[in-house]
Amino acid sequence: MSQFTALATVRKTSDINVVETRPLPSPGALLAELPKTEAQAEFVTRAREDIRKLIFTDDLRFLLIIGPCSIHDLKAGREYAQKLATLAKEVSDRVMIVMRVYFEKPRTTVGWKGLIMDPHLDGSHDIAEGLRLARTFLRDVLDAGLPTATELLDPITPQYIADLICWSAIGARTTESQTHRQMASGLSMPLGFKNGTDGSLTSATNAIKAASQPQTFLGIGMDGAASAIVTRGNPDCHIVLRGGANGPNYSPEHIAQTEQLLAKAGLPASILVDCSHDNSAKKPELQPDVMRAILGQIAAGNTSIMGAMVESNLGAGNQAFPQPLEKLAYGVSITDGCIDWAATETMVREIHTALAPRFSQA
Repeated sequence: MSQFTALATVRKTSDINVVETRPLPSPGALLAELPKTEAQAEFVTRAREDIRKLIFTDDLRFLLIIGPCSIHDLKAGREYAQKLATLAKEVSDRVMIVMRVYFEKPRTTVGWKGLIMDPHLDGSHDIAEGLRLARTFLRDVLDAGLPTATELLDPITPQYIADLICWSAIGARTTESQTHRQMASGLSMPLGFKNGTDGSLTSATNAIKAASQPQTFLGIGMDGAASAIVTRGNPDCHIVLRGGANGPNYSPEHIAQTEQLLAKAGLPASILVDCSHDNSAKKPELQPDVMRAILGQIAAGNTSIMGAMVESNLGAGNQAFPQPLEKLAYGVSITDGCIDWAATETMVREIHTALAPRFSQA
């Protein structure tokens, strides 16, 4: 038997379950195709610094991360952004509004994984187009005058869009992930680690400490080549309380427990409360009630709660997906349920009014 024949009969041991490998543009190529403007770069820099101040200094403004659970319809997303930008200007003296612009969705089992992974909502998984649409939409939101927020799920994604992000989150499912802690250590914006789905706070405090340290890990460079990424550590990480399997965790007792745990870990007492998920029993209409409870604690003198997160959209609730695209209701989430625009306006103005005493005493 010839050497060629012997090689030909060697059993395949890799890519057995891989059907196709689709090349993507390098991060550098996509950024050159869809560059940020000088004005956008300055806005992102300024917004990140403002967010840092709200998180870590005695800045009295309230940080509100608000918007759709996920972006699936760019037209509806742009309409929402324009409405939110107008409202943000109205309350900017006491509330800093940052729009949720979520393109990646973690799934407990299976489901639509977000605009980047499946931009056409048809299972074709045109990731290259998803990345283009994500950059395009982020630029639109920045041009509307709104800072941007997203959850970063895939560790490669930041190379394509992070330059347009003002605040980011690591989700409850990935806070314990070494990969995501390493990724966070190299990100350039303030970042919130959510407590675990079981309600564990220790996983989030450990993540904050890990992400603040220098790390070296596998990634890709701007040319798309596999690279060893070396970071200096991200000093601007904080905890996000989102409830857990045992219920909500925004009560005064839970906040005090979080403050104690942060102090023990040598971390600043900077807490952002997610009004959705287990804090509202996954009932979106309860989010304003959670917000009122938070504002009550602030009125009573709490200084560690520096902000909150709310899932909001043009229309209330959510809708089943997949279904024929022509049957989708406009402005209604296809992932987690949201409060509608009317409830959003009412809640934001309520926040602004509730914070008035805090500023009059300053």
